Amino acid sequence: MAAQNIDIFKTPTLFHRADHAGTLFLLNKPCIPSHSRANSFSINRPKPQLQRKYKNIVRAGYVLEKAKAVETGGTRLSIPVTATVTVKSPNIGDYLSSLVGIFNRGFDDITDLLGKSLLLELVSADLDPKTESEKKPINGYAHLTGQKDGEVIYESEFVIPGDFGEIGAVIVQNEHRTELYVKQIVLNGFPNGSVEFNCGSWVEPKFDNPDKRVFFANKSYLPSQTPKGLKSLREKDLVSLRGNGTGERKSSDRIYDYDVYNDLGNPDSNPELERPVLGGSKQYPYPRRCRTGRPPSKNDPKSETRSGTFYVPRDEEFSEVKNRSFVTKIAESVLNAILPLLESALTATDCVFPSFTTIDQLYDQEVPITKLKNSGSLRSSVARFVSAISDAIDEIVQFEIPEMLLKDQFSWLRDEEFARQTLAGTNPYSIKLVTEWPLRSSLDPDVYGPPESAITTELVEREIKDFMTVEEVRLSHSFVFELFPKGLMILFVGNLMDLSLRISMILSTSDTRALQGNKLFIIDYHDLLLPYVSKVRQIKGTTLYGSRALFFLTPDGTLNPIAIELTRPPMDGKPQWKQAFNPSLEATGLWLWRFAKAQFLAHDSGYHELVSHWLRTHCATEPYIIATNRQLSVMHPIYRLLHPHFRFTMKINALARQVLVSADGIIEISFSPNKYSMELSSVAYDQLWRFDREALPADLINRGIAVKDPTAPHGLKLLIEDYPFANDGLILWDALKQWVSDYVNYYYKDASMVQSDTELQAWWTEIRTRGHGDKKDEPWWPVLQTPEDLIGILTTIAWVASAHHSAVNFGQYAYAGYFPNRPTIARINMPCEDPTGEGWKRFLDNPDSELLVCFPSQFQAMVVMAVLALLSNHSPDEEYIGEHREPTWGAEPTIKEAFERFSTRIKELEKIIDDRNKDASLKNRGGAGVVPYELLKPFSKPGVTGEGVTYSISI
Repeated sequence: MAAQNIDIFKTPTLFHRADHAGTLFLLNKPCIPSHSRANSFSINRPKPQLQRKYKNIVRAGYVLEKAKAVETGGTRLSIPVTATVTVKSPNIGDYLSSLVGIFNRGFDDITDLLGKSLLLELVSADLDPKTESEKKPINGYAHLTGQKDGEVIYESEFVIPGDFGEIGAVIVQNEHRTELYVKQIVLNGFPNGSVEFNCGSWVEPKFDNPDKRVFFANKSYLPSQTPKGLKSLREKDLVSLRGNGTGERKSSDRIYDYDVYNDLGNPDSNPELERPVLGGSKQYPYPRRCRTGRPPSKNDPKSETRSGTFYVPRDEEFSEVKNRSFVTKIAESVLNAILPLLESALTATDCVFPSFTTIDQLYDQEVPITKLKNSGSLRSSVARFVSAISDAIDEIVQFEIPEMLLKDQFSWLRDEEFARQTLAGTNPYSIKLVTEWPLRSSLDPDVYGPPESAITTELVEREIKDFMTVEEVRLSHSFVFELFPKGLMILFVGNLMDLSLRISMILSTSDTRALQGNKLFIIDYHDLLLPYVSKVRQIKGTTLYGSRALFFLTPDGTLNPIAIELTRPPMDGKPQWKQAFNPSLEATGLWLWRFAKAQFLAHDSGYHELVSHWLRTHCATEPYIIATNRQLSVMHPIYRLLHPHFRFTMKINALARQVLVSADGIIEISFSPNKYSMELSSVAYDQLWRFDREALPADLINRGIAVKDPTAPHGLKLLIEDYPFANDGLILWDALKQWVSDYVNYYYKDASMVQSDTELQAWWTEIRTRGHGDKKDEPWWPVLQTPEDLIGILTTIAWVASAHHSAVNFGQYAYAGYFPNRPTIARINMPCEDPTGEGWKRFLDNPDSELLVCFPSQFQAMVVMAVLALLSNHSPDEEYIGEHREPTWGAEPTIKEAFERFSTRIKELEKIIDDRNKDASLKNRGGAGVVPYELLKPFSKPGVTGEGVTYSISI
């Protein structure tokens, strides 16, 4: 590990060799503390024991309450303790089964046989009362004793004298030639039972890095409460994890530092692959990523080369179980190999599906793919995400049938299903209330053309004529009471079926405001996409429009699509073009509507993947992880609360930069914005992202979907009452917030404790000023002054990492695995935009063939299907929210009880969701051939299930 050389101990430490207890060695090796965990203990009046002679015994500290350690005639009060260390090695095998197996491991086996595998040092939490300095740690070797459940066990015996004090940490040095994963250390022999140090971290061999590792006890401490004997160790631990901002990181490092997104392009390989640096500028603001320190590009010094590995700190790597699961095999090796495989098989990337029957054959028939040389490993990996693969002359691929297609193969054609998925599909974060009418663009009309929308009042009224007028839609609240500074306004509007009851009473005309609508809803990408239309259209095989879709909330609580507007700005000497498309029963109008839906859904798919998914969860969370490791000690209770929410996120983000969001990566070749995809996400970050609106209640209020109502469940009234994502999400949000509140209030009794917590304040400052530094001066950042402030911040972070990500991620294959339902790209323009005689004729003669040309090519579709199967998959070692308690949470009975209450609430949510999905009155949750909404069901079995809320962004 490249870290600063820290002298933790000013004086040499005493080292007792297990085989020659009388020989002393002096050690001055520095100790680098760990990012891992361990437990604490307290002792109540242990029974003194006479010191006896033990093999492999060294002395260590032990607390004797209300008594002093005594020596009488050379006899000292002490207690024997056995330390058991459970480790994993990168190449652990059953080497204990035979002498041959042992010696095959070479040097490490000899080390094990000599009983010098791991050096342990027990650190006192107390200072020496005479010198007021840290006590010398007591050292001893752990020797190999056996193997259990694929894990290797080491043991060492200690005699703990009474004047050493409470043990606050264990320092470990790896005497092997290979790294070891130290899972836990257990001290057995104490009167109160065993003491566990849950480590969960990789330890380098001393031959590669002489710096030792420290694992702190499980008892959490605020900085001001840290035992005096551990203060220096705590501070130096954080320094070691920050690094010094220089040098290239190597895979064994544990350094957390910031950098901009300057490694998305590859200009040294091809000038066409140059991409702008995201972050650090007003033009392209962006969250920060983990610094890798690779050398700059030769052709673009602002960019970083993509050579070597995409570094993440060692403990952020995938677990062994996840590494062996199919999702990781695909992510790390198959994705790069599958592209040439599919491209070779399909001849050209623009090859279209000749018919819808051909698309169906991807699922119900085996599709031959030309076999490539030396593709044996690829074949086995591909087999992990497809349901069958044949060992024949050619490879045979058959994709699993997505749940939506399995239930109703024609559902993708239904407008009701199109609308329903805005509330219960994979992107429930875009729909919002219409608050202004008529619709207008805010872009410069001199550049982008007239701002007025093509969706007119007359058009809307024609579509909703069976219900009400547009003005009545805008004023259709049932009862609203609003108190203003200069008077009371009472607005009463009758039931929709009896509009004659509408009465308006205004007692004060000053400072009043009219409530804007609760029946018209919109998904609006118009102004976000329109500036990129002319750029994207210069790229072969894709097109783009500014787009918006308008929906009407019907009396039965479902949405009806009213119109889709598509806009092309003035370009290539042509004026602005825009048109609103409506559902139609007439043949030409029906097919134009289907084309418009395909265009809009391609935009929605891109926004979902780039903004709702990547930007708002993966990308925004990485700075939280970096700041947490740099500024909060592993002893800090807030570090331990957040730790499970950050598992594997940095690794999956690094893989995304490697193959998904990079230049010419999966996103660029398969989504409409093409090479402008990540640039577009930067624009969205600039215009749309606010931390204070990432909490679920704030998000719903901001989108106009909910209004505050203290009498309603969760304190909110939903304007769309049957909104599956919001209804399930609010229960989960409340449970999560209550758990965070119980946890925070246990450690922070008042505001002064929050304000005086130096680590906590540095953490929040660094998130704002470095991790999200391009927005550091925004006025909307929450302050951190009280426990309530902290609860809000932490609940938001935990929500984003768990429920938000799960809601937009794990349903992707179910809804988009059949790509006509959610195409990721539209490859040709609308037939009615500047139609040529030939193009319009092709559309009139064979509209379904033209629609297939608009859809993704065979190459694009199969790549996306493979990736979505990967992203929607649960690993066998997945950790679901509320399922298991973190070991550190069990150290305090109050926290343990609070977690049990949280876990109970989460388990209750499972049944609530099941019951809701059986309720026939909730039409947005289910029905004949409808995929039930289960994306926020907390638990799941492994595989592609469409359910399960993971603690973290782990895929």
